[in-house]
Amino acid sequence: MRLDPLNSLIPATEQAAAAWSEFGVRFGDSSTLTSRTIMLDELTILLRTCPPEATRADYVAALVDDNVLGKHTLATRKLSLQRLSEFYALDPAMPLFRLLRQFWYSGDSAYGQLAMLAALARDPLLRATWAAVQATPIGHEVARQRFTDAVTEATEGRLNDATLDKVVRNAASSWTQSGHFDGRSRKKRTAVAPTPVSVSFALLLGYALGLRGRGLFDSLFTRMLDRNEDELMFLAMDAKRLGLLDIKSGGGMLVVSFDSILTDKEKRLINGAY
Repeated sequence: MRLDPLNSLIPATEQAAAAWSEFGVRFGDSSTLTSRTIMLDELTILLRTCPPEATRADYVAALVDDNVLGKHTLATRKLSLQRLSEFYALDPAMPLFRLLRQFWYSGDSAYGQLAMLAALARDPLLRATWAAVQATPIGHEVARQRFTDAVTEATEGRLNDATLDKVVRNAASSWTQSGHFDGRSRKKRTAVAPTPVSVSFALLLGYALGLRGRGLFDSLFTRMLDRNEDELMFLAMDAKRLGLLDIKSGGGMLVVSFDSILTDKEKRLINGAY
């Protein structure tokens, strides 16, 4: 895997692209940011309401029939289902969502980080906005122009001013929900506090996309956790004790695996892509 300057994931082969798509990664020009943020509150309500073993049909029923989000019309209920599905799939048959859900129910509380990690894999334009977040030093006010430039470059100027403005606002709000910004109209960059669970999910996403060894600790997903390799390694060791991953080092080699988390089908999918 390689990351272009905007951190958009680029599969090396058609085989890898097909496997990544089956895993749950989305490519292309479409983006849910044109209409919504990452909808952390809505996702939290849905996953709190539905049992850990819920099916796709259960999520549909909760959002549309039971109206767990308290929407006023059937149309807005269905729209919420559509937008949440675009960001998170809401289908345990898709590995990315199944794994998000497994980490979500692990007893941790890093919900904003978990949601953002999943959304980054699902939304190409959201991935592009990481450039603006990364360029903002901790404690400094966010420069809106950085977001505007990142989105404009990623879309090659195809968005009109109104849509561009909405994307920028939704992106800034999304990164606030994940803990990277603080404030309303004037946002400052804050450092997130990753946990063994969020580090495990970040490493797993990189692993699913072909990274191995120390490369796992320098991906888009791990960089957004605002910690250096040594700090991430410390948290990964905690994750090993929790049974979330396996990590071994020796002779200058580092091996990270997820045999206890991945299903046999998911292992075949990941290994068959490379």
